Amino acid sequence: MKQWLPFIKSDPVVSVIRLSGMISTGGRGALNDASLAPIIEKAFTKGKPVAVALEVNSPGGSPVQSSLIGARIRRLAEEKEIPVIAFVEDVAASGGYWLAAAADEIYADTSSVVGSIGVISAGFGLHELMAKNGVERRVYTAGNSKSMLDPFRPEKPEDVARLKELLEDIHANFKEHVAARRLGKLVQDRDLFTGEIWLARKAIEVGLIDGIGHIKPHLQERFGKKVQLRRYGAKKGLLSRFGAQIVGDALEGVEERAQYARFGL
Repeated sequence: MKQWLPFIKSDPVVSVIRLSGMISTGGRGALNDASLAPIIEKAFTKGKPVAVALEVNSPGGSPVQSSLIGARIRRLAEEKEIPVIAFVEDVAASGGYWLAAAADEIYADTSSVVGSIGVISAGFGLHELMAKNGVERRVYTAGNSKSMLDPFRPEKPEDVARLKELLEDIHANFKEHVAARRLGKLVQDRDLFTGEIWLARKAIEVGLIDGIGHIKPHLQERFGKKVQLRRYGAKKGLLSRFGAQIVGDALEGVEERAQYARFGL
């Protein structure tokens, strides 16, 4: 009611956006620009928040979706002139750190994993298994590179070289984003873009985050004890809320578990 009474001062409100999980174009619960767009827009425009807080817990994923989400956050932050503060939980690595770097300040728990500013591409080669089982692969293309890195054919050096070139270009975009968002904060005597990870205290030393802090006490210290946290996030479907899963969800869960396991989580 306070916001409707002009003579009563309202308590400050901080919009909280939860960014938890893998960053991917599809899959229930995955972080992507299409599903997050209305949530992010509402967080910045509903009421008059004094700040927007990001709860980040992601091992990464799609570089394009990371860029799109981060760009949307920055665009609205500048348009509405609202500061953005990120709070890292278990991990903000790779694309997860891209999202955290969209904030003006980044805080984490002492045991949070931060960094992994690099790009990875992984797959399998099945041509020997097929040959042993008498399976012949038949592929016809128009265009020399159309079947690049076909997992059912022997690896070609020129395909690997081309893939590495693409990965280097994506890595350059990642480095540019981090350098711009952490301008003046990153140490200059160390290469921070090797894919290495750090715990929070070391991450502070190299300039990847600003400090140790948890969301509620930090915001209370900053905006007062009466600050209200207004949370925004994707709603789970009815079946999901009752614990129902399908094969696709199970496979995505395995993939997500593998991504977190890379950082010992």
